[in-house]
Amino acid sequence: MSRKFSILTATTVVLLGVTPGTAGADEGETGGKPGAPGIGDPYYPLDGNGGYDVLHYDLDIRYDPATDVLTGVATIVAGALEDLSSFNLDLEGLEVRSVTVDRDDADWSREGQELTITPDDGLRGGKTFITVISYDGVPQTVHDPFGASGFMHTDDGAIVAGQPDGAATWFPANDHPRDAASVSVTATVPEGLEAISNGVLVHRHTKEGWTTWSWDAKEPMATYLVTLAIGEFDVREYRADGIRYWDALDPDLFTLDLDPETEGPSAGEVAEAALARQPEIVDFLSGIFGPYPFRSAGAIVDDHPEFQFALETQTRPIYSALFFTDPVSGELVVTHELAHQWIGDLLRIDLWQHIWLNEGFAQYAEWLWLEHEGLSTPQEEFDDIAANAPPEFWQTTIGDPGPAVDELFDDAVYLRGAMTLQALRNTVGDAVFFGILKVWVATQAGGTVTTDEFIALAEKMSGQELDELFETWLFTPEKPAGLD
Repeated sequence: MSRKFSILTATTVVLLGVTPGTAGADEGETGGKPGAPGIGDPYYPLDGNGGYDVLHYDLDIRYDPATDVLTGVATIVAGALEDLSSFNLDLEGLEVRSVTVDRDDADWSREGQELTITPDDGLRGGKTFITVISYDGVPQTVHDPFGASGFMHTDDGAIVAGQPDGAATWFPANDHPRDAASVSVTATVPEGLEAISNGVLVHRHTKEGWTTWSWDAKEPMATYLVTLAIGEFDVREYRADGIRYWDALDPDLFTLDLDPETEGPSAGEVAEAALARQPEIVDFLSGIFGPYPFRSAGAIVDDHPEFQFALETQTRPIYSALFFTDPVSGELVVTHELAHQWIGDLLRIDLWQHIWLNEGFAQYAEWLWLEHEGLSTPQEEFDDIAANAPPEFWQTTIGDPGPAVDELFDDAVYLRGAMTLQALRNTVGDAVFFGILKVWVATQAGGTVTTDEFIALAEKMSGQELDELFETWLFTPEKPAGLD
């Protein structure tokens, strides 16, 4: 996720080997127990759910911007981790019309964000089961200190971007990074509008005034990384270095001047130029983190005025127009969100308190890009912040910042997170440091990560005891000694 900083200067699928559970038909009643209403994150106790693991989401939706109504069918393939008498999904606001589990009608109830589903005969641990939920309504927009997020209704459609959660505002989900799954999105929208999502475009057709767009993302992703953009977009499709790209730019960007006091390029021209460098930036980041982890890439840029951040939605980051004021700002935000494809998407944090592992790394990638372009160095960025950050900057414990959104995404989580990496680099040397980054990605790919795991790897590869360094930079809410 990227945002502006105050102190910065610079379709159903065939699942091979997966069969529906047969509880009731062959196994009889399971007994079992209810799955937990939360996955176990102390910051957000009701986010995610226990007792099962989602393998795939198939989302088939229709959205009408004239009414803001979304009508959806979510087909969720999951594996029971234990005998379950019931299980929960996260869903906010929308009306549930029907629920089936393995083709049989299931009882369900709602309380807050929790959708509790009770199959007639329960579910056996170790069995795969398929849940189909039909629902509709006007998705809610989330409002927080940084503006709007989640499902945002725009002047010509909608865009979806939200962190730490937001997926549950438009589809039933196990809404926590710990449970990643592959995702297919089929979106039917009025003819003349585009519908852009994650992964690869596999089908598009128009019938009776509606166009259906079908996207498939085979690589598992956290639910907050699923995106959807509906509206008028200029869509560019191309291939570079074996990666398929789809870029979608709101045409209004090309008449949007974000700095009317100067005669500079439009936001659209800046965004177009920055996105043209994506293959180059991916190649650069591959040299740092290892091969690009997905089969597709690209971007979505929308001028919706309430959308004021960027998010690393997997394979297709989504950007606010506000970042495209000048070429440097444009390239840095693209670098940041592409870095997240490795750090944050391929590697997912196990708990939200470890957010610095996402944002500090992506911020550091920005500094490395500045160095690549001959504009600055990571040490110069480090020194500038050390000299100019206000006292309150140092009061955030970035290794455990707190659950409020303005704590989780505080400037310090990004900048002091990057400074932590520079301090580590200065301590262990360049060869070891960049080796740590590559091994971190290679050994943790596809899994969840914690701060303790990163510290252990850094100590193992450097042969040094680094507790004091990480305690100072991650867990001490004051300016480190020697920076004055």
